[in-house]
Amino acid sequence: MLGPRPTGAEPVRPADGPLTARDAARAAEAELGRVLDEALERARATDPVFARDIAERVTALVLCGGKRLRTSFAWCGWRAAGGAGDLAALLRTGAALELVQACALIHDDVMDDSALRRGAPSVHVELARMHESGHMTGPPGAFAASAAVLAGDLALVWADDLLTETALGSPHGPRLHREWQEMRGEMVAGQYRDLHAQATGALAVEDAVTIATLKSALYTVGRPLALGGILADADASVLEALRSAGRCAGLAFQLRDDIIGAFGDPDLTGKPAGDDLRTRKPTYLLAAGARLADALGDRESANILVPGEPPGPGTVRLMRAALERIGARAAVEAEITQLADASLRHFARTGAEPTVRREFEALVERAAGLAPRRAGEAA
Repeated sequence: MLGPRPTGAEPVRPADGPLTARDAARAAEAELGRVLDEALERARATDPVFARDIAERVTALVLCGGKRLRTSFAWCGWRAAGGAGDLAALLRTGAALELVQACALIHDDVMDDSALRRGAPSVHVELARMHESGHMTGPPGAFAASAAVLAGDLALVWADDLLTETALGSPHGPRLHREWQEMRGEMVAGQYRDLHAQATGALAVEDAVTIATLKSALYTVGRPLALGGILADADASVLEALRSAGRCAGLAFQLRDDIIGAFGDPDLTGKPAGDDLRTRKPTYLLAAGARLADALGDRESANILVPGEPPGPGTVRLMRAALERIGARAAVEAEITQLADASLRHFARTGAEPTVRREFEALVERAAGLAPRRAGEAA
């Protein structure tokens, strides 16, 4: 069940730190492996059945892939604020961010009833299969959903333990912990607003922006940038610039995820395609499409995009066609580019050196799914 541990990571230069965000992510990957080994040892000492069924599945999910964007953005925040020297606190903060991401993914898959994650069965799907193959009593789905919630909770416990230990050992511990508290609250608020919007049928662009900001943009980019900056003792002006840059880049990331969720290839993304459309999830893409259809007087597109009866066979294909026809996909693509450009301008206000600004630009392009800029091309 468990994936391979990160191996062969080169030691981080203690004087200068990694030269690139990629180096930081690789070093954090090795740190994450050590953290998970310790966590699994504690879980096995607590109870072997719990460790086998829950703790090992959490570990496998964390190690089986992921872009490690949050760690890389934390490094950018750290370097923008002048960070240098001992990287231990930064790497452990990066590992904690990867664990809180695992919590979000596990819970999100349960709420969305999503079957795939990172090209493999979602945790709740694996647990349902375990229930069936073990000839356990009761409904497999109910057991799996409950157990997966506990798996997500465990990932969050591990993340909180790691961040707390890091904060206690840092001179910037109180600021670091406050930033972490804000991030966790935002994640829960965003997830609830998402559920609430689906239940009420809300499909306003403003609501979609709020959900995308709280549920994804802040904890994907904004808070990691700020956490890194705090570890380098960033002042208020630098932190404000980092948070502004992170909000814009995080929204660009989520808008790209909306497009992938509607039009992506599961073989490339590792996630089901069309689920957001099938369930009429209140994404920015769908909200923008509904607004455009209404403005254009396109009743056919409006009727297929707005919440209503559960979609039948072929509805996802019709929704995709409508989003293309009325220009919603193109409009969201343009918005992604504008947000990425704004993010780079905000980041420049930190006074980060050119090499760090180029690293941040490459990360934003990667997160937003944009083609790399040509040398010298202005934002």
